[in-house]
Amino acid sequence: MPPRSTRSPAAPLPVAPSRRSGGFLLVYAFAYAGGVIGYLPLLTLLLPVKIEEFAGEARIGVLTATIVAGAIASSLSNILFGWLTDRALARGGGRRRWLAGGTLATALSYGGLAAAGSPVAVVIAIVLFQTAVNALLAPLVAIMADEVPDAQKGVAGGLLALANPVASMLSTLLVGVGAMGEAARFGIVPLAIALCVLPLLMTAAQPVAASTQPRVEHDKRRDLAVAWGARLLVQVAGNVLALYMLYYFESVASGEPPAVLASRVGHVLTLAYIIPLPVAVLAGRVSDRLRRRKPFLFGAAAISALGLIGMALARSWPAGAAAFGVYAVGSSVFLALHAAFAMQLLPNPRHRGRDLGLLNLTNTLPALLATPLTWLLATPRDFGPLMLSLAGLALAGGVIMLAVREPDQPRPDQRRPAAQ
Repeated sequence: MPPRSTRSPAAPLPVAPSRRSGGFLLVYAFAYAGGVIGYLPLLTLLLPVKIEEFAGEARIGVLTATIVAGAIASSLSNILFGWLTDRALARGGGRRRWLAGGTLATALSYGGLAAAGSPVAVVIAIVLFQTAVNALLAPLVAIMADEVPDAQKGVAGGLLALANPVASMLSTLLVGVGAMGEAARFGIVPLAIALCVLPLLMTAAQPVAASTQPRVEHDKRRDLAVAWGARLLVQVAGNVLALYMLYYFESVASGEPPAVLASRVGHVLTLAYIIPLPVAVLAGRVSDRLRRRKPFLFGAAAISALGLIGMALARSWPAGAAAFGVYAVGSSVFLALHAAFAMQLLPNPRHRGRDLGLLNLTNTLPALLATPLTWLLATPRDFGPLMLSLAGLALAGGVIMLAVREPDQPRPDQRRPAAQ
């Protein structure tokens, strides 16, 4: 009879968590809302109002120059900070320290924005601001790729739609309180960012195992490139509306003072971004269950195109606001689900920050396309041709997404062994 082994039984293989708690997903969603608060109130309302005060009828040209410079700074800095956080992660550090540093840098950049009082000063302040806010956004987005399992990325992406209504409500508050001066407005935003990001900074990093994909890296890169192009087309409309929303509504609502109109636009933005939230979360949840995202992405792009056509045809404030609401539903759902989809296509987990920085070009490069399009196709009194062009681009983006192959992903209740 062979002797019994004196060794203890082998320890069970560690199992990477297949799910994150709903609490963590909400904490992350609010931190992401803090990142959006970092730029949305500024670019949609605070900056246009500030420029209009000293530029008058030349406002579109000044805003265009400002946004082009900022888009270049944003594009380069997001890739840089994504790469730096990848290196920090590889050396045993983490992304949260970079997130904290970006939050502080963004707060400081708002001081420069408040002090700027000429076209040149505003351009310089925006370049510094875009560098700082991308030091915040680059590690923040990469944390979702690191720590949310593929089987939950749909619902997590849907929760990202929470960011726009939260940021829009703050925008409405900032321009709606008449007694609030510019310095107070530019001081409240950094405080709101910190309050949103702090809970995530207090959590410990909990990376999940990388998904095992049967396709080779070359195939993943091809699909990621196609998805990149589709988002780029859809985001042109988003950039135009983010930058020129106030001026669009001035073209369909005659006689309103800019300050009053800015407050009304803030209310429309808040409502239009609240409505898509449950739709985005539901679409994300269903896409997780079905393990298919392309039909939802195409449908969302088509709805956003329909809203843009309505904005082109609008000849009154209520019609323009209603059409924008339709656009906002489609656009919010598309961008939320696309973020989840693209993270599943990342070819190498060691370079998530860098690759997400390259993907972020679909958020910044459209500004370089949006501004010349607006310059060529819009006037202070007529945005119709521009809106029709944007509708065509959005629909084309939805069609292109159909060429991307769906990545295999685990079912929501499936567990994966941790990588050894």
